[in-house]
Amino acid sequence: MARSLLRAGLRVGVWDRTPAMADRLTGVGATAHPGPDVAAANADVVITMLADGPAVTSVAVAQGMLKALRPRAIWSQMGTIGVRATEELAGTVASQRPDVQFVDAPVAGTREPAETGQLLILASGPQAARRPLEPVFGAIGSRTIWLGEVGDGSRLKLVLNSWLAFLMEGIAESAALADTLGLDHAVLADALRGSPLEAPFALAKLAKIDSGDEAPDFALRWATKDIDLALAEAGTTTLPVAAAISRRWHDLVDAGLGQADVSAARHGLGQPHYASVG
Repeated sequence: MARSLLRAGLRVGVWDRTPAMADRLTGVGATAHPGPDVAAANADVVITMLADGPAVTSVAVAQGMLKALRPRAIWSQMGTIGVRATEELAGTVASQRPDVQFVDAPVAGTREPAETGQLLILASGPQAARRPLEPVFGAIGSRTIWLGEVGDGSRLKLVLNSWLAFLMEGIAESAALADTLGLDHAVLADALRGSPLEAPFALAKLAKIDSGDEAPDFALRWATKDIDLALAEAGTTTLPVAAAISRRWHDLVDAGLGQADVSAARHGLGQPHYASVG
């Protein structure tokens, strides 16, 4: 995302909890800062992209980012941290820095869309922030959907990531069934192409399963975290299948597959059969 902002000609300051990650961006024009407060102090727009609510709260409050923001700055919170954490942060901003505009803008898309500036941005928050954010969101995303009040972007993100989890588990189990029945995955992929069931995501993940490529486009640990965020909002009565997926994926994460791509959901379903998906 930072590289996309730089390609668009924007001035970018960066900070990361792992300094080496930020230092890698200095070679392409970014300025690395020693802390989040310093990074945010002179920015018109601050983007946070962190793992979860506690991480964002730590950076913004405990490490001084929120206090350091200049008056009328925009804070665009773009990580997937759930509705409750997002609304709690909005409340913190309203009480501590009412002169700052807080925007809830999680993104949909995996590694390649992030690298090419093709993310889908699910934005919600004050109307006055929309125009100033146009060049920022235009650099990192192919499309921005503006919703209503803060929290609506996170609500839609949880629904989309639940959809992704259902698709991925269905792909994994269908691949396992094909293996059990002795059906080559190339035949399965050929049958899907051009049918009402065809989905680019499904064919791409089937190809990763078949090749044994588990390099993460979207890590299993983060997909599992997002299922848990949805369950925290809706409960197991509304999401019984999501609850079952969560239990199974937690077992895979505990088995050491958390950093693997979400297509590693194929593990634990009998022996995989690796063959080219033509």
